[in-house]
Amino acid sequence: GGGMSRVLTGGKVFEKAGVNLSVVYGSMPQEALQAATERGVDRAKGMAPGERVPFFACGLSSVMHPKNPFCPTMHFNYRYFETDGGV
Repeated sequence: GGGMSRVLTGGKVFEKAGVNLSVVYGSMPQEALQAATERGVDRAKGMAPGERVPFFACGLSSVMHPKNPFCPTMHFNYRYFETDGGV
């Protein structure tokens, strides 16, 4: 996995702005998938017992501070998690 960050300073509209992106690949035990899944849904269906579940996860975060004191600061986070069996 890994990530990157970028920062803007001294712009005409934004005094300061930043964005961070993280991307991670890996595998987890079927028990972890079961604990993170809604009740009654078997996302490990068709997998052999003890087989690890491949996953992909990413996150995007941004903060923007405008120069205009009457404009609000903006902040957001977006997170995404997926296994080979679907989201």
